[in-house]
Amino acid sequence: MLEAVEVAARPGYAVSVVKCAEDHVGWSPPEVADGHRMVLVRRGRFHRDARGIVADTDSAVGYLAAPGDEERFAHPAGGDVCTSVTFGEAAWDRLAGSAAIRPTVYVDGRLDLAHRRVVTSAADPDYALAEGLLELVGRAITQAASAPTPASGGRGDDGTLVSRAREAIASDDPCAVGLFPLAESLGVSPYRLSRAFPREVGVSLTRYRNRVRVGRALDRLEAGEGELARLAAELGFADQAHLTRTVRDHTGATPAALRRLLAGERKGDAQPV
Repeated sequence: MLEAVEVAARPGYAVSVVKCAEDHVGWSPPEVADGHRMVLVRRGRFHRDARGIVADTDSAVGYLAAPGDEERFAHPAGGDVCTSVTFGEAAWDRLAGSAAIRPTVYVDGRLDLAHRRVVTSAADPDYALAEGLLELVGRAITQAASAPTPASGGRGDDGTLVSRAREAIASDDPCAVGLFPLAESLGVSPYRLSRAFPREVGVSLTRYRNRVRVGRALDRLEAGEGELARLAAELGFADQAHLTRTVRDHTGATPAALRRLLAGERKGDAQPV
């Protein structure tokens, strides 16, 4: 029995957790891959037959599927749990270019860590999850590609690129709703945009964007905003808990505590000397 639970889906990419309870030695009927897909094992082990290559897939070896790949699977060790990341053609081209990609990929410690972080970042699919996916898939592609790819390319003019991205975020440009559409509007690969921010600003694009949102939250709290759920929704957080975690991460205090603190300072400012 196969169960797939979609964690996040955005134009260009989707992430699912796939659980398989199969327990058979023989091969499954052939099935044809309909998109670019990377699969990493979270628990268990299984065999995959594709492109004439039989791979023993486990937590240390994942695989990359291409559209049209005819795949068969066998589960002699019992069930397994995997993370499946699917990319549309345009998004994949911005990462891999035209390089030939080996179907299997070794999952080293850094790739394993990136995988674990992606699984826990679904609360922010447009930035945190997207940026985690870029690190995850970028590492895999760079390892499996037969030639340099956009995911392993040079810098270019990162200063100008980052300035334009910051302007879009500050002005609430519709393209800044997510990392992928922002990169597309700037005419660069999402991988390059993600890598440029730490070099130019010292923090990730996700953290920079959250810093802007935290500043806006502080403005609203200082003005007396009382509805934290409404504040979270209007600032683009998944929910009030996501707002609270992010504000506490950046300031060391919860929105409720900051509201009390800032309200007290307003009263103090209003008192005569």
